Amino acid sequence: MQSAAYSFRSSWEVAAPAERVREVLGDLAMYPTWWPQVRAVASLGEDEAWVVIRSTLPYTLQLRLRRVPRDDGTLESAIGGDLVGSARWRLTPTATGTRLDYEQDVVVTGWLARLPSLLRPLLAWNHARMMTGGRAGLAAALDRGQRPIERQGRRRRAAT
Repeated sequence: MQSAAYSFRSSWEVAAPAERVREVLGDLAMYPTWWPQVRAVASLGEDEAWVVIRSTLPYTLQLRLRRVPRDDGTLESAIGGDLVGSARWRLTPTATGTRLDYEQDVVVTGWLARLPSLLRPLLAWNHARMMTGGRAGLAAALDRGQRPIERQGRRRRAAT
């Protein structure tokens, strides 16, 4: 089976304390309310979720995210499904809020892996568009004072 490896990096800064940012980023069930490209989330347990993502290009990714425990404060998820790998958020307090450094290292299989290498920049652009939506949505959610929902609360579910 063909595969292709991708690494993505993004850095954002938001005007909110790191602990508040950690609360919002740690609540996957709420992502569809503030991140436009995250279309649906279905809980698979306390530390696992099925996430449906669609950015600008006309394809949808279905991912299984599993929280990876870390002692250093980093938020990390193992990724399965249409992508296999990991994603990490590192939060650093700043004078005006929090710096977020995002790292994603994944392997793509299936039809996406068969795309010519000339299309790599297009996929990188698509990912950048997703991250732009996430950055704006996170800032707006923090400005609104959005709070994570209770674990037994309602969740937006993926369509089957």
